[in-house]
Amino acid sequence: MSAASDPVKRRPGSERRLILRAPRAVAAMVACAVAATAIPTPAAAQRMPLIRDAEIEQVLRDYTRPILKAAGLTQQNIKVIIINDRAFNAFVMDGRRIFVNAGALMESQTPNQIIGVLAHETGHIAGGHLAKLRTELSNASTIAIITMLLGLGAVAAGARSSQVGGNPAAVAIAAPSAMIQRSLLAYQRQHEEQADRAGVKFLTETGQSARGMVETFKRFSDQQLFAAQGADPYLMSHPMPRERIAALQEIGRTQYWDKKDPPELQLRHDMMRAKLSGFLDQPGVVARRYPLSDQSLPARYARAISTYKHSDLRQALAQIEALIQAQPNNPYFYELKGQVLLESGRAAEAVPPLRRAVAGAPNPLLIQVMLAQALIATNDKKAADDAIGYLRQALVADPDIADGYAQLAKAYGQKGDIAQADLAAAQAAMARGDTRTARQLAMRAKERLPVGSPGWVKADDIASFRPPTEGGRRQ
Repeated sequence: MSAASDPVKRRPGSERRLILRAPRAVAAMVACAVAATAIPTPAAAQRMPLIRDAEIEQVLRDYTRPILKAAGLTQQNIKVIIINDRAFNAFVMDGRRIFVNAGALMESQTPNQIIGVLAHETGHIAGGHLAKLRTELSNASTIAIITMLLGLGAVAAGARSSQVGGNPAAVAIAAPSAMIQRSLLAYQRQHEEQADRAGVKFLTETGQSARGMVETFKRFSDQQLFAAQGADPYLMSHPMPRERIAALQEIGRTQYWDKKDPPELQLRHDMMRAKLSGFLDQPGVVARRYPLSDQSLPARYARAISTYKHSDLRQALAQIEALIQAQPNNPYFYELKGQVLLESGRAAEAVPPLRRAVAGAPNPLLIQVMLAQALIATNDKKAADDAIGYLRQALVADPDIADGYAQLAKAYGQKGDIAQADLAAAQAAMARGDTRTARQLAMRAKERLPVGSPGWVKADDIASFRPPTEGGRRQ
């Protein structure tokens, strides 16, 4: 993973190990596979509630790869986006992204349980249930989607309290969100049933059990049973809980029903949950969940992270060294060590373990950004060239790493290349959703870049961008 930012006070390098930028974030509305929960006020939209982490994202890629292949979606480059919210939830909003809450990852006790949820969401995409959203959202940024969901949540919250009419903010949000709301409500009950069936089909074709999907949705239905009592089933966007679970249990009992997850996959799942707990939970919670008597690798991982976040740096480094001794080839332990050193102001010491992590991780893009940050923080102009190489490689492969552009701006600034620094800063602002600042920086970059050069063209694209709310066309 890359560096984590604190949920309250942002640490340096927010878009690396764990990005934790909202104390409470998005829970899906009616388009979720697992149910709608409360969504915070629009102010939270300014604090993107996403989590980026190399290790966790790799686990989720490995979970979804066979499912996407069975669904015939391998070429669509579908990504799983992690939301920093403790509710158990997952949903889709377009044909390119599956959103899953950190709470769903932490509460899923087995890989099969979360894989079942991902298979269901894949069923929505494969079934073409998103046609009404694709035109508007296929090119929308992740930030834009979350912002729209947050706005919808505010409207829903106002409606529940009968205050929407008297709430100017809610009324203002309601108008631009109307299309999204209509599209979300277009999720009919049969779409959920079809996604369930498709999910079971994908699991069966990949030799996996549907038990986890049934267990997950049964837990959810138990939570929602009281809310569904007396409800008109024809006004619900999801099937009634008892009906849905009964249907799932019937179709889900395939020849793989009793098949267990491989031990190595279970360990990776447990490590993912431990990491999330270490970063997200308070020390007391971590201590209860992973007491000192538990000497398993996940427990030691969670305690090492929690020790660093809330306790003694020297003790944390000792615990991380012990983890490295236990698994000398685990790149994410080196990443954690590099993060701890970097965020403690020891950038030069952070470089070697981060280089080791980059060399060993299967998809090290986020770690490359952290390594670049460490190189930049050494204030060595020669290291800046190295950092630019890492950053450009990472951003070509994943343009959504907003901090990558911010670090690129710093690196060019160290080299005295102000034009490229302005362009990178403009790209960082665009990635954050701050189009006004992005356009200002892009205009400044255009003045310094040769007319017609690749950099000038990029700057011109940003400078001329107008979001739909400003009356411009999408670029």
